[in-house]
This record gives sequence, C-alpha cells and structure tokens, in this order.
Amino acid sequence: MKSINEYIDAVFAPSDEILEQVLSSIQENGMRNISVSPSSGKLLTMLVSLTHSKNVLEIGALGGYSGICLARGFGAGGHLTSLELKEPFAELAKHNLTLAGFGDQVTYKTGPALDNLAALKADGKTFDFFFIDADKGNYENYLNACVELAEPGAVIVADNVLAGGTVADPAATEKRYTEQMKTFNETVAQHPRLESVLLPIGDGMTVSRVKNS
Repeated sequence: MKSINEYIDAVFAPSDEILEQVLSSIQENGMRNISVSPSSGKLLTMLVSLTHSKNVLEIGALGGYSGICLARGFGAGGHLTSLELKEPFAELAKHNLTLAGFGDQVTYKTGPALDNLAALKADGKTFDFFFIDADKGNYENYLNACVELAEPGAVIVADNVLAGGTVADPAATEKRYTEQMKTFNETVAQHPRLESVLLPIGDGMTVSRVKNS
C-alpha cells in the first residue's frame, strides 16, 4: 500500500512549494505530520472543482494543508468553514491559508466540532461539500451532522478509512481506530441518504453523494 501511494504521489502529485511549506510549518510547531497525502489533496481539489462546490465545510484543520487543497478547488468564488478543536492549530492553518491567497475566504471555528456543527444547524447554514478528517471516534456523529447540513447532491469525503490497510487485512496489526473505521465504512455504505464508494488513495477516502430525496 505504501509503495503504491508513493508511486501515485510521484506521478500525479509532484512537489508543490506552498504545500511543502505547510508541512514544514506543522513540523516546526511540534504538530503530528498527519496531513492528507499529496494525491489525496489533489483529489480534494478536483472533487470540489468538478462538483462546482462553493460552500465547503472541513472538520479538522491541523495546519491548513487540506484547507488549501479544498480552497484551490473553488478558487475565487467560494468559502471554507473549518472546524478545529485547538486554537493554535486554527491560527497556523489561517496563517497558511493566507499565504496561499485564501485568507479572506476561510472562517475558523474552534472548540468541539459537534458543538460547532450543532450551532451551524441552529443558524440554518448549509454546505455543498464536506471533508471529515478529525477524531475517528466521532466519525459517525460527524457524518450524520454533515447529512443534516447538506444541500441536495452535496458531497461528503472522509479520510483515513482504510486505517493503514488494517480494515481489510486480518493478519495486520490493528490500529487503535481500525474497528471504528470498519463500522464507519459499513455505515457509509448502507446509509439510506448516501450513495458512496471507497477510494484506496492515501489512507483511503470514502466519497459520498447526498441523495436529493
């Protein structure tokens, strides 16, 4: 799996100076290097662009890597709302989005994501694209909240759903969230309001479309 992803990144996602700077800033600030892979980031950009999404919600900002990829998809005409638990992470992400030219097109909301999701629903907000990349134990809760905030036909993407390949390899040493991802994947696949597929890129991404009815 690692060699395949390295091949995909090398061929389809060559070095990107801005994103490399983001990765350096994450390391310099003592944060875990758990951003999406280069090819996963490119996929996010393409999905936002292909779906003409303009109002994007991200759960989990870290240092802004995925935020830049999402913003590149909507260009000058869209807006990113990013939910991040930790204030320092949101500040770094905002800094990096600003350097990338999207500082005026992103709003960060800090604190527990479920609280912020509930507040967004209470305010009547809706979105046409979602990206989930946060604490795995709440993935199903995040998914349900996104469905409630979704415009008809909206796209919901969730990262790390392969858990390093352990969801599919009974001989592999499970990660702490392997069982959670197995359950999440089954939930996504069987969700009555979603049409979904799992793409084995990076650490795996589920891509779902919210049905119109």
